[in-house]
Amino acid sequence: MRWNRRYLLKSYISGSLWLVPFVALVLYLVVVRLTGGIVDWLERTGRIDEATGFFGWSIAGARGTLETIVTLNLSFLVFTFGSLLVAIQVAGGQYTPRIIATTLLRDNAIRITVGYFVFTLLFAVRALAKMGDHEVRQLETFVAGALGLGSIVVFLYLIDYAARLLRPVSIAQHVGEVGIAVIRAVYPTPTTRRSARELSRRPASTDRTVAHAGTSGIVLAVDLAGLVERARQANGVIEFIPQVGDFVAVDEPLFALYGGAKEIADRQLRAAVALGSERTMDQDPSFSFRILVDIAIKALSPAINDPTTAVLCIDQLHRLLRLVGQHHVSGEQILDGAGQPRLVFRTPNWVDFVHLTCTEIRHCGVGSVQIVRRLRSMLENLMQTLPQHRHAELRQQLELLDRAIQAHYAFPEDRAIARIPDSQGLGGALGVEAAPEPPRVEGNGRGK
Repeated sequence: MRWNRRYLLKSYISGSLWLVPFVALVLYLVVVRLTGGIVDWLERTGRIDEATGFFGWSIAGARGTLETIVTLNLSFLVFTFGSLLVAIQVAGGQYTPRIIATTLLRDNAIRITVGYFVFTLLFAVRALAKMGDHEVRQLETFVAGALGLGSIVVFLYLIDYAARLLRPVSIAQHVGEVGIAVIRAVYPTPTTRRSARELSRRPASTDRTVAHAGTSGIVLAVDLAGLVERARQANGVIEFIPQVGDFVAVDEPLFALYGGAKEIADRQLRAAVALGSERTMDQDPSFSFRILVDIAIKALSPAINDPTTAVLCIDQLHRLLRLVGQHHVSGEQILDGAGQPRLVFRTPNWVDFVHLTCTEIRHCGVGSVQIVRRLRSMLENLMQTLPQHRHAELRQQLELLDRAIQAHYAFPEDRAIARIPDSQGLGGALGVEAAPEPPRVEGNGRGK
């Protein structure tokens, strides 16, 4: 199977809710045979009376218990799926639709509890069907009763878990944790001050270009190790033209080949790229920023007007941006084991991450004192904790923030409050002095 098909299959499995209940069905078939074998062994060895005496199920009691378990688990399943559909609608409307596939459908706690309900329901139905008019299958009824008791506990846990999961702070923290893992995987080396010119060296002329064929889509992931190995074997350099997260249409350039890499078959190169309809965070370090910014600017919209949720998103953006600033993010070339450049693979640079973090939130949140104070706190803290060569873009964002405050707030007292850095947005900066007010610029407020 080609690499891109394996990746898409793995991604589908990790994001599909129905697969865990299907596994529960297979597990049910195994457990049913196991319990049946134990019952047969008890009957052959003459220990069935001892088992009956131990479990002590009467016909009426066993039948009533099993019917109750079937009703409970069927209700639990209906409630769970109904609540999940409502949660998807609420989360997509209040936060962002992009958390549906990345958070809700990939949550193992929800999938495992659904699988448990399916398993218990099937086991209880079978035990009820096998029960005769004068005989109770003691062991199977006991196991079904234990599973039914556990399903009540699991259902109560699911309600508590879902209520915690859908809180804004839980959504933002989950996206932040996934983003940290992706950033560390994509940018493994500490930051340096090498120039962009040194990092972008490649052969002057392209020997061959490979265009995308098949179905248009978004680049989800690339088999970096496989491409490096193919380029090494061909003694050439492969350049992957788009970035992960870009939309690629049919016949758009996909690869530029240099040197011996021009002999690599198009089919092998295209098989190293996985495309889909929606971005994922597997190799896309900026997608976690995009999700958090989307949640923040939707919270700042007049329809929702929830700046505190936006502050929670800025908290996660703050930690992500600090991590990006501590790593080397401007490199494009991937080397082989001998230190030779084999693959040109573009990723977002420091300026891209800063713009993505600040620009839209500043435009949408300039009217909220919470937002401008939290943004200032973030920018000033990053300037204190990151290397000197990261400060230029942060300093420019501080200047833009000051100009936005100057243009929006008419009263000097409001401008003074808005210029106080505050890690809580509003209420956590007692005794901190406001930033000095920049000189007033005549006209439209833009510097000359």
